[in-house]
Amino acid sequence: MSALDKDIQVVVFGLGAEEFALPVTTVREILDHRPAYRVPNAPGWFLGLTDVRGLSVPMVDLRVRLGLAPAEATLTTRILVVDVAGEGGEPVSLGLVVDRVLDVSTFGADAIEGSPDIGGRWRSEQIEAILRRGSGFVALLDPARLFGPGDEALTALDLTA
Repeated sequence: MSALDKDIQVVVFGLGAEEFALPVTTVREILDHRPAYRVPNAPGWFLGLTDVRGLSVPMVDLRVRLGLAPAEATLTTRILVVDVAGEGGEPVSLGLVVDRVLDVSTFGADAIEGSPDIGGRWRSEQIEAILRRGSGFVALLDPARLFGPGDEALTALDLTA
């Protein structure tokens, strides 16, 4: 039985006009946006560091990471704190900056489709599945696919050393 063969509960969020989701099990908390402590010579998608309960957490502009144009923060901008596996399987916390959080939803197995491999704006390996929502779609992301062990993003930030 695949993970796509059962109901899934997700945090649905928006980036521009598009809707995305992360499994609720991967989202530790949702924070109001705050400025990041900038780090010199960092990749364009890396906004800097923020304090989350006494820990320095790297903030990632998810729009830029997915190949979308950056956008100014607004009153609806949020930070999704997620844990991903770094080198050696050690968890690394990241703050993913999104335009807005829409809701927490449960999708039945009948509303979940495998990720289409058609190229396009996002690399298909970044999308775990497509969720049908009314007449639209939500792209289900997996943080491990966005920032997995050995990923150049984590290596560039030297977060797993």
